[in-house]
Amino acid sequence: MTWWPKLKRVLIVCFAGIILLCLMANVWVIKSTEDKVLTNIRQFPKRQVALVLGTSSKLKNGSSNPFFENRIKAAAELYHEGKVSHFILSGDNRTRYYNEPMEMKKALIKLHVPDSAITLDLAGLRTLDSIVRSKEIFGQDKITIITQPFHSYRALFISRYYHIDAVVLATQEPGDETPFNVYVREYFARAKAVLDLYVLNTTPKHLGEKAPLHI
Repeated sequence: MTWWPKLKRVLIVCFAGIILLCLMANVWVIKSTEDKVLTNIRQFPKRQVALVLGTSSKLKNGSSNPFFENRIKAAAELYHEGKVSHFILSGDNRTRYYNEPMEMKKALIKLHVPDSAITLDLAGLRTLDSIVRSKEIFGQDKITIITQPFHSYRALFISRYYHIDAVVLATQEPGDETPFNVYVREYFARAKAVLDLYVLNTTPKHLGEKAPLHI
């Protein structure tokens, strides 16, 4: 078993290296984008199109998802304040029973946002896909992104890489109700975003025909 102490040291060094790289990636993602994360709707710059990033409307226990509710509420307020005139609702549409964009549309219409102001992106399987498709499919290179603060930095980081002029309307986070694993997952997702963009050259799973918005 003389090999075990050496292997253990190697594993510890590798683990410490991964943690350090993740930390550096997080600092880069946050510090390079934090000036584009805004919260005051009345002082928000006017932009024609807002991209609402998808999440499930329900939690696993069947109750309403506060992340979803807060994004929809902020989007509707932005529209009624005259800050945006059109939405791209981008999310997962994995089965006929799970359709994030359609649930967002229903919720916005209940808040008196007209159907004519809504475009569905059914192939927003993850944040990178949603951001890239807003430009490559829908022809938008200047957008407002609507999501929670913890998610906003990664969305902006991806946008900047693809030369999209984006700002984020950071919606309210549920506070103490937010599971700790949400923040842990985002911590590693930021590092994965750096890897996707600068090493792996990851592209959206689905692109397809262009469908520019005429607004």
